[in-house]
Amino acid sequence: MDRRNFLRTIPAAALAFSGPALLNNSAAKAAAPFAKYQAPGFYRMPLGDYEITALSDGTIPLPLDELYRETTAAHVKEALEATFLKLPAMVSVNAYLVNMGDRLVLIDAGTGPLLGPSLGKLPQALAAAGYEPEQVDAVILTHIHTDHSGGLMFDGKRLFPNATLHVNKREVDYWLDPAHRAAAPEAKQNLFDEAVASVNPYAEAGRLDTFGDNEGPIPGFRSIWRPGHTPGHSSIVAESGGETFVAWGDITHGDVLQFDEPKITIDFDEDPAQAANSRKVAFAEAVEQRYWVAGAHIAFPGIGHVRTDSTEYDWVPANYRAG
Repeated sequence: MDRRNFLRTIPAAALAFSGPALLNNSAAKAAAPFAKYQAPGFYRMPLGDYEITALSDGTIPLPLDELYRETTAAHVKEALEATFLKLPAMVSVNAYLVNMGDRLVLIDAGTGPLLGPSLGKLPQALAAAGYEPEQVDAVILTHIHTDHSGGLMFDGKRLFPNATLHVNKREVDYWLDPAHRAAAPEAKQNLFDEAVASVNPYAEAGRLDTFGDNEGPIPGFRSIWRPGHTPGHSSIVAESGGETFVAWGDITHGDVLQFDEPKITIDFDEDPAQAANSRKVAFAEAVEQRYWVAGAHIAFPGIGHVRTDSTEYDWVPANYRAG
């Protein structure tokens, strides 16, 4: 018997061995409730001698037609519909774990319990990826907005008890200063309160370090100051084996309009004009240097490249690899 004939015999042999039980089961039509949830989201990729794990904190429905600036609601709706997206648009919240072999470094920490039940999934994703919060040696924030720092705390305790938190000094000076909170519009004052609640416990434990513009937060990492979205907003850079990975924070919100029209800003920007300029610079650099980009609010896992096209720029998602 050759291999082809042997393989052909397997289904018949299995059916004969199972007997009537298999036939009865195949006719079953058991009803089941809709699950309505996804498995914890993580995605791995190699980077030289490092391993990157993208972690999904979940998604949030955003009325981008109301939040985008320097455009019109009708144009936003038309552009999203052209890519089969409806309003409110589901926007990802992503974080990235860098395994250096001797250290685990987390870039951004998700939302924790602060922004609703569709988010705050980072601990589950971390566990599904095979890690525990206690194993994380360092957490580096691109900035201190709630969707990047809210996950630092859980049930009133530091979620990453053995980690030192690293943040651009401008961020700490801005968000933790009561005078800046008092000067902010009332609608944004909660951002300052949430920043204090998330970051201060690390400072009180002696586990908060700040870094300057374009300085390395820890050995093996660089930062690129990209102000505008927040004062100290910084992309975080990991390099190994001749490859470069840039977690660029909130350079974009989504992967549709702002690539085609970098001038479009969003209501969350502290300095919209500066944010738009930082976006143009980040796009041009990503195209020129052809490095990996990871976007905190690009559809999970948010990893890919940027290229030019007939309408400014284009996002090219990473090709999926199983292992």
